[in-house]
Amino acid sequence: MQKRIQTKPASLAILGTRGIPARHGGFETFAEKLAIFLVGNGWEVDVYCQTDRREEPYFWNGVRLVPIRVPGDSAFSTMVFDLLATLHCLKNDRLPLILGYNTAVLSIFYRLTGRRSVMNMDGVEWQRDRWPKYVKAWFWFNERLGCYLSDHLVADHPEIARRLAMRVGANKISFIAYGSDPILAADPMLLAPLVPGQYGLLIGRIVPENSILEIVRGWTRAGFNQRLAVVGAFDPKDYAYHAAVNEAAGESVRFLGPVYNKANLDALRLHALFHIHGHRVGGTNPSLVEALGAGSPIIAHDNCYNRWVAGEHALYFKDDSEFALACRELVTSPAERLADLRRASRARHAEAFQWDRILASYERVLLEWRKQ
Repeated sequence: MQKRIQTKPASLAILGTRGIPARHGGFETFAEKLAIFLVGNGWEVDVYCQTDRREEPYFWNGVRLVPIRVPGDSAFSTMVFDLLATLHCLKNDRLPLILGYNTAVLSIFYRLTGRRSVMNMDGVEWQRDRWPKYVKAWFWFNERLGCYLSDHLVADHPEIARRLAMRVGANKISFIAYGSDPILAADPMLLAPLVPGQYGLLIGRIVPENSILEIVRGWTRAGFNQRLAVVGAFDPKDYAYHAAVNEAAGESVRFLGPVYNKANLDALRLHALFHIHGHRVGGTNPSLVEALGAGSPIIAHDNCYNRWVAGEHALYFKDDSEFALACRELVTSPAERLADLRRASRARHAEAFQWDRILASYERVLLEWRKQ
């Protein structure tokens, strides 16, 4: 009788996010999607989760969640969490997938112990205006360490891949974009007091590199009857930039604060007249991808990152005057023109940002590096 040979399942550890279920942002959503996808394909997956209380590892949708207790919510506590998660990961033989390079220096531990690792090189963090010089220096340093300490790099945008290829060989880089689920239906009752089709939507951190001041100033000066809905944490009493944005805002601008509920976000995206994306730095931004998945016409800051994501049918601007002109073009467009733009957004999303193809691409890369 022939003896059956049992093979060990492929295994992965996901580090670099606050954890799942996703409640915070794009990386957490991606970690959740990838972990569940891989478990469904027979993988064993750990996801490290930052928490302020002591907990034992437990399973959620087949994924083993590994809570790491780190009190506080500061940048320092996040660094401590990354360190403790890395040290814990060294105790098992799972392939580490690190999302983001903010603490890439910790990958020295994988090198010293002969462990292979894969890193998603998220954006160009050190170029963001909101960081002081010493923080920018830290990110710049870690971006370069991530290139050399990781065995393989994933870039979510062709421009990021091109930048990385200036430092390491192209065979060390895989280009895999970010994804999102298409939004096909959403309850318009969740919009109140906004009216479907009567507002432009902006979702993002209210920081200089997202062009928020230029957008609010251009909208207010144009005097549109429609509303500008701004989704993001907003505190003009404590932040000078927020105060400047608030000063520039007319009565047609509505600051909705942070919105985390998926049903509310889906409704905001699906029923917007158009989506505004002012991000100047980064790769494939989740908010822009999700707007495409909602079939929203796009007005985006004119840069190589946004042009690749949104495609040729989006409208682009460089300053507040160009932004106002782009808005006026869509506000006054006939229904047929807006319908064409909506179809173009959905087509671009289907072409490049569907989860099934993106997650399958990640699995191929991870399988390759697990075997080496």
